[in-house]
Amino acid sequence: MSLLEVEDLTVHIGTRTLLEDISFTVDAGERVGLIGASGSGKSLTALAVLGLLPDGMTVRGSVRLDGTELLGRPDRALSAVRGERIAMVFQDPRTALNPLMRVGRQIAEPLRAHRGLTRKAAAAEAVALAGKVGLPDPGHAVRAFPHQLSGGQRQRVGIAIALACRPSVLLADEPTTALDVTVQAEILRLLDALVAEEGTALVFITHDLAVLAQVARRVLVLGGGRLLEDGTLADVLRAPRHPGTRALLDVARAGAFRRSREVTP
Repeated sequence: MSLLEVEDLTVHIGTRTLLEDISFTVDAGERVGLIGASGSGKSLTALAVLGLLPDGMTVRGSVRLDGTELLGRPDRALSAVRGERIAMVFQDPRTALNPLMRVGRQIAEPLRAHRGLTRKAAAAEAVALAGKVGLPDPGHAVRAFPHQLSGGQRQRVGIAIALACRPSVLLADEPTTALDVTVQAEILRLLDALVAEEGTALVFITHDLAVLAQVARRVLVLGGGRLLEDGTLADVLRAPRHPGTRALLDVARAGAFRRSREVTP
């Protein structure tokens, strides 16, 4: 039995089908990349797995975490699972973080909610986590508000929050898209190191094959709300079976060619 099992996941809004029969598994400690063009259903898949779909959407199928069905469970029961067993790093930390709350308190919240730490113990652990994700001067950083941090630092806070309770599965939804290339590389190295250290299964969502290749060993390709391909990174790069996958590869090669021309004297 796999750690995360998604079977026939289908999402509708009214008469429109947004996701159709999405099925995949993720084993403990596995690195899986979920890739597709904008609008392919990547983020929607993650939100459905977490039970965070917007109002008006209906979902059917099955999402099992360590054998326990998540779909259809009341929000209170899901809240006990989210953050502790399965967590998410969102694309834009500006919207994921509370702008009116110091970041240390935001890191400490899941520790108090799921691990029962006292306020003092959670605050001390928040400082330790801030240091672990590479925030400079962690003792000072935890007293900052989100707007006082850079984009890369805010994303590090998001990673600290997501990993605070050492979840079994981490969903990372395009966590480097809004960052410059240098900071993007730092965040990718950080994620890679942290999930390896904790043995966390990682589902990394992106539209960028070059980014995915740095963190994933297996690739799920989405297109038009359907799963087009599921295979190892090496196999998908060498012999893509679906035209949608080949189109993504063409885009990635074109982007790499443009970047090489830009740096050529």
